[in-house]
Amino acid sequence: MTSADETPLRVGVFGLLGSGNLGNDGSLEAVLGYLRAEHPRAVVDALCGGPEAVTARFKIPATRLHWYRGEYRTASRAGAIAGKGLGKLVDVFRTAAWVRRHDVVIVPGMGVLEATLPLRPWGFPYSLFLLCASGRLLRTPVALVGVGAAEIGNRPTRALVRWSARLAAYRSYRDTQSRDAMRAMGVDTARDEVHPDLAFALPTPTPRASGPAGSPGPVCVGVMDFHGGNDDRARADEIYRRYLDGTIRFVRALVEEGRPVRLLTGDECDASVVAAILDAVGSPLVTAAEPASLADLMSEMAAADAVVAVRYHNLICALKTGTPVLALSYAAKSDALMERMGLGAYCHPAREVDADRLLEQFRDLEKHAAQLRRTLTERNRTAAQQLARQFTALTMTLFPAPGHAHAHAGAHTHARQEAP
Repeated sequence: MTSADETPLRVGVFGLLGSGNLGNDGSLEAVLGYLRAEHPRAVVDALCGGPEAVTARFKIPATRLHWYRGEYRTASRAGAIAGKGLGKLVDVFRTAAWVRRHDVVIVPGMGVLEATLPLRPWGFPYSLFLLCASGRLLRTPVALVGVGAAEIGNRPTRALVRWSARLAAYRSYRDTQSRDAMRAMGVDTARDEVHPDLAFALPTPTPRASGPAGSPGPVCVGVMDFHGGNDDRARADEIYRRYLDGTIRFVRALVEEGRPVRLLTGDECDASVVAAILDAVGSPLVTAAEPASLADLMSEMAAADAVVAVRYHNLICALKTGTPVLALSYAAKSDALMERMGLGAYCHPAREVDADRLLEQFRDLEKHAAQLRRTLTERNRTAAQQLARQFTALTMTLFPAPGHAHAHAGAHTHARQEAP
């Protein structure tokens, strides 16, 4: 805590925030909640993908992550290619200048050390490397808090991610598998800790009233514009078609049983999948929500009998509300999350959706719903306690005693990091 006559700490938050991904923004919301509760005088701003959205929702100043506005559009013309190349150079100086203005920079959660979805090395991995290198050079601690990681095959991406992690002053992970992946990629993780995903620190909304007694409750189906990961580019269309066809068959089977189905998204790009399912099934029992936050997702799921979901943070929302959930798993992180929360038996591969098998698993999920809800109550209590310890550790590491903030932060940075 700072006293009234001291200069407030300047804290930066960094990532693909405000870009339409509800999970990323949920992680930011959790960290901002921690900062406002424990360090209310800290001055916070963001370097992020969607600065206007971040400022509008979270009421903090925000700067665009990339100088070149067409960063995430495919560059085919010479002008666009030149613009992207120049942007990479300009971003070196922009990132360093932004880091210099802060006492601490936090990367709040997200899968910043993984490539389980399609990812180019000179996109976000390059931006993260610039951040962490600037932090080391300018003696501003960069903290990777509750992040996800996975082993990466692509050599340029792997190198950028490995050096980003090595240059960070603080690292913690959202599951043991993430820490193991960084160790396998050559990062010393001996002092890195594992805590539940930051989204488990968000408040749980009050459940909405259920429907008439005896009537089947709604089933929430979280969807995703899923084409596989970095290693699946050659068969991306096949993976998408198999996933979509299997999901449509599953939803249609529920409708034939008279079950209301509520389609949920986790990113703006998922809207096309919702439209395809609505068109294929064509039933008034199938409706679509338009969630704008993880709180909206949790409100929907709290009113459901059960959930089937793909996106990682959709799974977290269901688990946090205590609603039995079946994971359409596209990465090991989903399997690890479900195992940790006591639902490891309820995973189904998103790349090979078998509607008949999925229905069998779903019926078994509902059969054991009461028991699973009790398990989730216990696991959520444990997760809350573990996250409280995470935030205590973060305060001790990044927010030293008043009067010595910058000097102590710099000293701890060099004690904490391995040599380059």
